[in-house]
Amino acid sequence: MNEDLNTLLQAVFRWAHVVAGIAWIGLLYFFNFVNGPFQGKIDGPTKKAVNPELLPRALYWFRWGAAWTWLTGILLAGLIYYHGKLVFDDTNRTDVWLWLTIVLVTLAVGFVIYNAIMKALANKVAGAAICLVLFAAAYLFLEHVGKFSGRSLYIHAGMMFGTIMALNVWMLIWPNQKKIITALKEGSPLAPDSPEVKIAGLRSRHNTYMSVPLVFLMISNHYPTMYGNPYRDICALGVIVVGFLTVWLLYKKAGKVPGF
Repeated sequence: MNEDLNTLLQAVFRWAHVVAGIAWIGLLYFFNFVNGPFQGKIDGPTKKAVNPELLPRALYWFRWGAAWTWLTGILLAGLIYYHGKLVFDDTNRTDVWLWLTIVLVTLAVGFVIYNAIMKALANKVAGAAICLVLFAAAYLFLEHVGKFSGRSLYIHAGMMFGTIMALNVWMLIWPNQKKIITALKEGSPLAPDSPEVKIAGLRSRHNTYMSVPLVFLMISNHYPTMYGNPYRDICALGVIVVGFLTVWLLYKKAGKVPGF
């Protein structure tokens, strides 16, 4: 590809990726840290009047922000890491496109497995822990079998989180929120322990927890001291742990923020 065209496409895809990501993650935080506590403070008639007008609008930008963030991210990764042959330390390897296929299959199958585990296990904490172990296994597969570079490993770890998050939005959060909003509008709101409410809430929380480490992994190419040192895997684990702890603290704070 012409170098100037390549640079232009990277700039456009990165710009669109960041803008869409701001819309998506910003609304994710609105739902979890603002709207969630707010919904607990308003009565039934107020919810019936406000939510059918507010939530569909917010969910529109939320789901399309997720879609465009994922699409531009995949295009950007393909352009930089696969077309640019930066996915491996050895830039002379000829199996680049084979590994792109393997990665895409892994992303798709990974979500199916994650979704199946979360549906099958009543203990959602145990289910999430199992999924994190499988995430680590996929990461180590790319590192030791695929021989991905440190920079590429961090980006692909972010792609795994981002893909799960985007599919959560489109396949679980949005479909269940439609049912919740419809029931509320019809005057028969779903109970807090209904499957629709529980699933939408759980996957939204999962997305919130993944979002903080995701952001670091997506900007990690600027920090070779992180992905290029011998302890890069421990550093990646540290980012995830710190990210999850940060979200846990934000949830605790969200419930204490007062209104007027």
